[in-house]
Amino acid sequence: MTPTLDTRPSGSATADDPPVHRWRWLALLVIVAGEVMDMLDAMVTNIAAPTIRAELGGSPATVQWLAAGYTLAMAVGLVVGGRLGDLYGRRRMFLIGAGGFTVASLLCGLAFSSGALVGSRVLQGLFGALMLPQGIGLIRQMFPPREMGAAFGLFGPVMGLASVGGPVLAGWLVDADLFGTGWRMIFLVNLPVGIAAVLAGRFLLPAGRDGRAERLDVTGAVLVAAGAALLVYPLVQGHEHGWPGWAFLMMAASAAVFAVFAWYERRRQRSGRDPLVVPSLFRKRGFAGGMVSGLAFFTALTGFALVLSLYLQMGLHYSPLKAGLSQIPWSVGIVAGFGLAQAVQRFGRRVIHAGITVMAAGTGGALVTFQVAGTDVTPWQLTPALLVVGVGMGTAMAPFFDTVMAGVEPHETGSAGGTLTAVQQLGAALGAAVLGTVFFDTVRVGPGGVPDLAPAMQATLWTVLGLLAAAFALTFLLPRHARPEDGAA
Repeated sequence: MTPTLDTRPSGSATADDPPVHRWRWLALLVIVAGEVMDMLDAMVTNIAAPTIRAELGGSPATVQWLAAGYTLAMAVGLVVGGRLGDLYGRRRMFLIGAGGFTVASLLCGLAFSSGALVGSRVLQGLFGALMLPQGIGLIRQMFPPREMGAAFGLFGPVMGLASVGGPVLAGWLVDADLFGTGWRMIFLVNLPVGIAAVLAGRFLLPAGRDGRAERLDVTGAVLVAAGAALLVYPLVQGHEHGWPGWAFLMMAASAAVFAVFAWYERRRQRSGRDPLVVPSLFRKRGFAGGMVSGLAFFTALTGFALVLSLYLQMGLHYSPLKAGLSQIPWSVGIVAGFGLAQAVQRFGRRVIHAGITVMAAGTGGALVTFQVAGTDVTPWQLTPALLVVGVGMGTAMAPFFDTVMAGVEPHETGSAGGTLTAVQQLGAALGAAVLGTVFFDTVRVGPGGVPDLAPAMQATLWTVLGLLAAAFALTFLLPRHARPEDGAA
């Protein structure tokens, strides 16, 4: 039997508080479990990709699609995932998403070819996009205002642990070869977590839906999916075919499809129907600037993570576990950066600028380290640069969403939040596509036909620096402060 809602006032609750869920803290763990599954699966393939390709075969594009397929599907699905929860119930959509994510993880673990694995990764992304957006709504439904901060605060330490432990766990599972499963165990470990989340969520999460929700904008969702696919596909596949004309035609078609999407959304709003993305958002300089600066920043962030893992294993011949352990300083730096950003949040937009600058300094440090130490570079030699990269990354990310959302009207918040999160995932897909392509396109063949990956890593790091410079400049479009009162501090 599903636990009922405790509607009696308690403590400092007021008559305006939402109903208080009896089992809210246990239910919160179910939501956190879904977040952890997503975060780990977004990270683990970076470590396991060389091993996967060695066993299943495939071209260099296969490595890119393992990351880009998941994040592209997530980006497209997030645009509609939250709305589906409003229409059909957040608990129902969370359970369907968690169940589908678990089944897709099983399919990944059983994949017999690289194509089947990429297809299963796309399924993971789609079901993850159905599961994740329900978390915020469920928390607001279960907790009174006085406990809301503590509930959301639980995500910080958990996400920090996942960030630190994810690459290490992936490397250990691949090296340990438990029960002869090898890399497949990085997906199979989701099964007990996913099953537990579905069973517990059925009894712990509250039911209900948003009675004000309107019909889903299916046409808008199809246009977004088509535009994103037309952009990412040629970026991943184009270099394998020598950049033929169709690759550039597809990218041009992507721009045309997004233009049609913008026209359709304005028309839909004028006719009194609910648009997928509120068109007025794009007339706000802060929000529009946040989208383009965020796209550059998250492209750099995700692409750097993918290429670093590839170079450590394919170029420096680190084992998967050693490659995962080598990235601990980066993860620790991200956690430290988040904490630092909280202490200086009164400086508003300048915190984001400072974070990007620090991340660029760390990237430059990694470039120098690789050039000086060559292929004999050790994890300890990389530690200072990766730690600085992580600190900068965490410092810039912590205030980013709050600052971008500063000028958004209350009735635009839902659409703005979903759109901004989708842009983050699209940036992740572009990171795998663009920086993966830069990396594989600049690999040189050394003496005896042995690939020399050092120039490819250097070219990638220079590209990261270029993207960070663009993100730094575009950040000037953001509001100076997330809240008016911060400006007086």
